[in-house]
Amino acid sequence: MEVLYYTVVAACLYFMSDWILDRIEVSRGERFKNRSVVFFLIILVLAVISFGFMKYVLLTSEVAPK
Repeated sequence: MEVLYYTVVAACLYFMSDWILDRIEVSRGERFKNRSVVFFLIILVLAVISFGFMKYVLLTSEVAPK
């Protein structure tokens, strides 16, 4: 089940990163020369934060008494 969670979050991160990059470029008024590098940095930061949070939530839910 964890694989499904991570896959769904990864797909959401992809679209969110693209939207954030578009917003940055619109406010800047032009496209970045190395657009893929900027996209990678955005998705990397979001992935580290969200996957770390997911790991914490999944681990604490396994330890919690039922």
